[in-house]
Amino acid sequence: MEGIEIVAVVVLGNQLGRKLGFPTANMDISDRGDIANGVYRSQIEIDGVLYNAMSNVGIRPSVVSTGRWLETHVFDFHGDLYGKVLTVHLLEKIRDERKFSSVTELRQQLEHDMEYCRENC
Repeated sequence: MEGIEIVAVVVLGNQLGRKLGFPTANMDISDRGDIANGVYRSQIEIDGVLYNAMSNVGIRPSVVSTGRWLETHVFDFHGDLYGKVLTVHLLEKIRDERKFSSVTELRQQLEHDMEYCRENC
């Protein structure tokens, strides 16, 4: 599979994605300086099954945050991923990470990003 592969444990985040309707698997990747910040079309392996997804790599400038994170919204998956070691494949960078002026603006951009990722799986 092409792209960048990240293997990390899923940790508890601030659950903003869940409140926006985009729950994410959050992974601390502070040690991975080789990956450009941004939003990616991605895939994630969960219990031997490959799911399409969208991921954000970076510092989450729209929320109060420390560290550098990989946040992955998994399409068509419902379940608890906390504590699992998962593999995420970043397939295509679709835009740079940026700060949004409102939660509404962030949600609208996430909907647009998801539409692009689903159409290009």
